[in-house]
Amino acid sequence: MIAAGRVHQLWRTLPIGTLTDVIGAGTCLILAPHPDDESLGCGGLIAQCCDESRPPVVAILTDGSGSHPGSQLYPPAKLAALRQHEAARAVQILGLPQDRLFFLRAPDTNAPHAGPAFDAIVQYLAERVRTFDCSAILATWRFDPHCDHAAAALLASAAARITGIPHRSYPVWGWTLPDDTSVDAGPIQGWRLDMTAHLAAKRRAIAAHASQYGGLISDDPGGFQLPAALLLALDGPWETFLLP
Repeated sequence: MIAAGRVHQLWRTLPIGTLTDVIGAGTCLILAPHPDDESLGCGGLIAQCCDESRPPVVAILTDGSGSHPGSQLYPPAKLAALRQHEAARAVQILGLPQDRLFFLRAPDTNAPHAGPAFDAIVQYLAERVRTFDCSAILATWRFDPHCDHAAAALLASAAARITGIPHRSYPVWGWTLPDDTSVDAGPIQGWRLDMTAHLAAKRRAIAAHASQYGGLISDDPGGFQLPAALLLALDGPWETFLLP
C-alpha cells in the first residue's frame, strides 16, 4: 500500500517520454469512461498523435446521462445527446477525424465490470484495435475513485490481453485522492508526455464540454460540475501515462 500523496509526488517526477514510448510505433485506442475524460486525461496526446499523422481511436464508454439527474430541461436522453455532441466538438478541436470517434453508450455510473455486457465491450474494443492497427490501448487509472473509471481500466486490460498490445493508464480523478488515502498501486512506472505545444488546444477541448461547467444546465443546482482542483491538476504542461 502507498499513500496517494506519495503517488502524486511520484507521478510528478516520472521521466519525460516520447509519444512512441507511450503508445509504440503506431497509434492507440483511448477508452474514456465519460464524454470529457478523453480531453481531461489525454487531450495533449490526441493532438500530438494527430499532428504526427497517426490519429488515435477514441471510444467513449458511457453516455454521460447521469451528470444532472434533477434537470427537467435536460432529461437523460437529451443530456446524452448533448454530451455526445460536446465530445465530438472536443476531439475536432484536437484534430481528430470524426470517423475515429466511437460511442459505446453504456449507462452512466453503471458501466459493466464483468459479465456478458463486459465481454461484448471487450470484443468491440478488440475489433477496433485490429481494424485501426493500434499498438496500445489507454484507459483511466484503475484507482481513479469512480466506478466507471475502474470499469474502463478493467475493459482495457482485458482487450489488451486478447489483442496482445500494451495497456497504459492515465489518471483523472486519481489526482483528487486525499494525500492520506492508501492505494495498492504497486511500483509507479511510466512517463510524462510533454504537451506544452498542445496545451491551448487541450484547454479549448475541455471547455467544449460546457454541460460540465455548471452554467449551461441551470435547473439542477446539485448537478455535477468539474471541480477547480481537478481542472488545475490536469492543466499542466505534461500528461501522465502509467504502466499497469
